[in-house]
Amino acid sequence: MAIKSIRTDHYRIPLPVVLSDSTHGEIPAFEIVSVRITDADGLEGVGYTYSVGRGGAAIHALIERDMAPDLIGLDPSRIEAIWKMLWWRIHYVGRGGLAAHAISAVDVALWDLKGRRLGEPLWRLLGGADPKVKAYAGGIDLYFTLDDLLRQTDGNLDKGFRAIKMKVGRANTNEDIARVAAMRKHLGDGFPLMVDANMGWTTDRAVRAARALREFDLVWLEEPTIPDDFDGHGRILTEGGVPIAAGENLHSIHEFQHLMDAGGVSYPEPDASNCGGITPWMKIAAMAEARNLPVTSHGVHDLHVHLLGAVPNASYLEAHGFGLDKYIAEPLKIVDGYATAPDRPGHGIEFDWKGLEALRV
Repeated sequence: MAIKSIRTDHYRIPLPVVLSDSTHGEIPAFEIVSVRITDADGLEGVGYTYSVGRGGAAIHALIERDMAPDLIGLDPSRIEAIWKMLWWRIHYVGRGGLAAHAISAVDVALWDLKGRRLGEPLWRLLGGADPKVKAYAGGIDLYFTLDDLLRQTDGNLDKGFRAIKMKVGRANTNEDIARVAAMRKHLGDGFPLMVDANMGWTTDRAVRAARALREFDLVWLEEPTIPDDFDGHGRILTEGGVPIAAGENLHSIHEFQHLMDAGGVSYPEPDASNCGGITPWMKIAAMAEARNLPVTSHGVHDLHVHLLGAVPNASYLEAHGFGLDKYIAEPLKIVDGYATAPDRPGHGIEFDWKGLEALRV
């Protein structure tokens, strides 16, 4: 068994509604970089990563020029060996960032190929804890009007969600507090509500904001400050008194270790599309379990439902629209607040490659 060919493609996916948060501003589109690995028997595994509108071309080039040639002829079942090889061959320009995105796409493709070869869905292959996972609707809605924000929320409730996340991080924190108060009133007491600052605050401002947000009984405050400030996250969690979710912008198991050791996170949030793939994601989840912490996810919900379904310390699956649903044969469904990982082999995501062709960059 050997890798025979690798194809990588780059697409720009326009969003049906322009989204917004405190660091990226308005987001009209996402970029997807896909990897298709075919073995000598003709089986194919598919992996992908994404960017917030920029950087996709660099990720695509890194895979195509600096990774793919080294993979031809290797045994695709030796995923740990391949991961280590890729990490060290590009570590001098990597150790995170674009390199982690690129490795992620390859790693996901290898796990998908393994699942398809064995006829097993990833959630079962990786551990098989429980395919049914709680899900929340992750709004990217900082600059929506309050009416639009509540209208979006009602739409998500109609789609089956029973937990909601909204953005904070406006120039005036009092506006954030007022919007969260309106959302809490709209949803009612006890309804799971998360807020996400997208790294928009200093540590001191995040502490003040967290204290003001205590009364709204949040599941968590997400990414209150820059991801590199591990000690700051510890201060915010301790002094602010609100649970913290963080990690979507961390790109290695070592960074997650530092964040957890600093006592800066209640819900570690690895993203398999940018932390190096499924291989390190599972290790991060195990690190969290060893510290009695529940793990959550960021983006790419069609993939993460398998990973959360595999581990015993799963909390919530983040689901939000990246515009990909119409290019996937069987998009994830939410029923009464839960998503269920499919039993199709591998991750079971079947892309409409012909439809995506028009979006190739």
